Amino acid sequence: MNLRLSRRHVLHAMAGAVAGATLPARAAVSAAQLPDFGAAPEFAGIERWLNSSALTMAGLRGRVVMIDFWTFACINCQRTMPHVNRWAETYTPQGLTLVGVHTPEFPFERSADNVIAAMKRMGIRHPVAQDNRFATWKAYANQYWPATYLVDAKGRIRYKHFGEGEYERTEAVIRALLAER
Repeated sequence: MNLRLSRRHVLHAMAGAVAGATLPARAAVSAAQLPDFGAAPEFAGIERWLNSSALTMAGLRGRVVMIDFWTFACINCQRTMPHVNRWAETYTPQGLTLVGVHTPEFPFERSADNVIAAMKRMGIRHPVAQDNRFATWKAYANQYWPATYLVDAKGRIRYKHFGEGEYERTEAVIRALLAER
């Protein structure tokens, strides 16, 4: 078998391992244990909001917010979406707002019709911001698909994860931030 990985895929996997290294795998998580990565940037340069009217971080203050950077042609994003959808369904009633930020890797992913069709295929019902010019991506200094940022009720980024995996840990952080709220 000839297994060749691009530099982007290797860096993507390494970043996921480093980002997730801040918490023990199965330990109970309290919000006090979580680092503070600073204030969450506002959504910027969004061309279109899908499944929602326009959202702002300021308007979401008081809620826990999960920012999920994704693009529909990315296989890693496709594999994480069932978890993301489940978190939105399970935790939205408890105070979580999940916002997908669709930032295209390829030109055909810029089409709103293609994004909408992909959202239907993937069962995405949470708000999605179409970030075709990478403005929100750049505001977060993001470099990866998929990338998860969890923001506490005060608007501070408290957790980052890049790539697939760490689903139990991410869910534990969601619960901890909701409990703190």
